[in-house]
Amino acid sequence: MAQSFILARQNGRSIPQEDKIFGISNRAKAAIREKGAAAVVNGTIGALMDDEGKLVVLESVDEVFHNLDPNDYAEYAPIGGLASFREDVQKAAFGNHVPEGFKAAVATPGGTGSLRNAIANYSDPGDQVLTSDWHWAPYNTIAGEIGRSIATFTFFDEERKFNAASFAEVSRELLSKQESLVIILNTPAHNPTGYSLTLEDWDQVIEILTEEASCGKAITLVIDAAYIDFAGDEDEYREFLPKLSRLPENVLPIMAYSLSKTYTLYGTRCGAMICIAKTQEIADEFKRVCEFSSRGSWSNSAKVAQVILSRIYEDPALLARVDEEREKYRNMLLARGTAFSEAAAEVGLEIVPFDAGFFVSVPSPDPDALSRKLEEKDIFLVPLKLGIRISVASVPEDKCRMLPAVIKAAMEELGQA
Repeated sequence: MAQSFILARQNGRSIPQEDKIFGISNRAKAAIREKGAAAVVNGTIGALMDDEGKLVVLESVDEVFHNLDPNDYAEYAPIGGLASFREDVQKAAFGNHVPEGFKAAVATPGGTGSLRNAIANYSDPGDQVLTSDWHWAPYNTIAGEIGRSIATFTFFDEERKFNAASFAEVSRELLSKQESLVIILNTPAHNPTGYSLTLEDWDQVIEILTEEASCGKAITLVIDAAYIDFAGDEDEYREFLPKLSRLPENVLPIMAYSLSKTYTLYGTRCGAMICIAKTQEIADEFKRVCEFSSRGSWSNSAKVAQVILSRIYEDPALLARVDEEREKYRNMLLARGTAFSEAAAEVGLEIVPFDAGFFVSVPSPDPDALSRKLEEKDIFLVPLKLGIRISVASVPEDKCRMLPAVIKAAMEELGQA
């Protein structure tokens, strides 16, 4: 549909009048004000809420926040981040599974900043960036804002497993017509499906990229790990990381790590991009170009969360407290996801392969129609290109168990089941 611009330039972008997710969320909040929280399901929120609908904030982290000195948050941070933060964020991201190689970290405003910098520096204008067909919609916005676009491979095969054949086919096709390729894999606890690449999946990814790297072109593999600490056992879900060291020199893995979910610091907008390079020269280049891009966009990231992370990592007792408190809420989240999955199986509702995390997705031939039908029942879910997304992070366990039957009935009403 053609758009009318007055003074602004369209620049090839499709800019909606309202962000779809925030629009639905606003309608959900209005329904809650009118009818009460018990009568409404707001499954749009991408943040962890307790069973009373209040934002979960780790008390241990909050205490650190309230004990900071003004200089800890009011003063500028260096463009690439505080030295202590750049060191400690690698400890947080890698845990006990530090990959071999030359590492460098650059602070960013959340995982979004990491994605923006990676695309800006490791692809050319006009390039396509590869990700799965089920993906976080803002990938398209991030790429489009800097003159790139998103190409997709089919995430799951007919056996509902990672579709390595499609990944290989599309990545090979893009490399045949581009001088470089940026790939984004959102795992573990993929947004929006909750799928986590298995160790076997990772072996296939490494094998495919090793073979395709023989063309000599630059490949950048961005692991969007925003939900890594809510996927399950924090050690187990990092076991794939050492496999990244097997990649050849012209394949650069970059981990996009966010403090938003792991430390419940959404509003501080802090994260980091961490490279695992084969040579010191490549790592130094990564730091230089990404800091340059930071300077030309947001300049420097907020200091407060950087200080908080370093305070936590310099105090083993405090770190243990944070980990213990997070585990409690992670178990709450996993119970919700399990409740939804079990109830879906009971009523015969197909869901996309789910492992853990903030979201579950249901395939639909007309997601917008399904979303509108559910809104009539005061259930607010996010329509995507291939289905609807349910935030189990924001829906109590009893409602997670109730939802599949209601979704199934709505699909039957629409002739979608």
